[in-house]
Amino acid sequence: MPNYALWVVEKGQKAVDTVAVDTNTQTTRTDTAVRVRRVQAADIPYVIALDTRVTKLAKAEYWNDVFRRYGKQRRHERFFLVAENRMRQTDSRLLGFIIGEIRAWEFGSTPCGWVFALSVEPEMRLHGVGSALFEAISDEFRKAGVGKMRTMIARDARLPLLFFRSEGMMAGPYIQLEKDLD
Repeated sequence: MPNYALWVVEKGQKAVDTVAVDTNTQTTRTDTAVRVRRVQAADIPYVIALDTRVTKLAKAEYWNDVFRRYGKQRRHERFFLVAENRMRQTDSRLLGFIIGEIRAWEFGSTPCGWVFALSVEPEMRLHGVGSALFEAISDEFRKAGVGKMRTMIARDARLPLLFFRSEGMMAGPYIQLEKDLD
């Protein structure tokens, strides 16, 4: 189990709440107490509920499969992280999650981190939860030896586009292609 550290984050001259992240990850500015850690089996119902609220699609079988593949196997190159409220010990609700893996040599790409899922409770957006998750998975990728991170989003998905751009991501050297298979 990872060690956690509490950090006091200052906003101007006024100290705000604390952020708790794995001691090997970077902290980020936030005005909510957040702890980022690896997913556990008990978290999956909360992941399913959050995803259902956000996407309006219930995908329990999918999320259970993702947990089996990304929460339990090849943990040195697959990362399923969750954010929780550090201040309210009785609040078991997750604030968000992020999932990614290291991929290598797809169409000549050198090893890099790929983020394929990110979700934050809608009322907790703009409170640093997404940034804390992004920084935590970035650090996991760095520790695993990769120096680049990628993701893919729909062209009309403005919210994730704005978030990833705000975290420093930009268009990369690859073009995604697709074909309907009728």
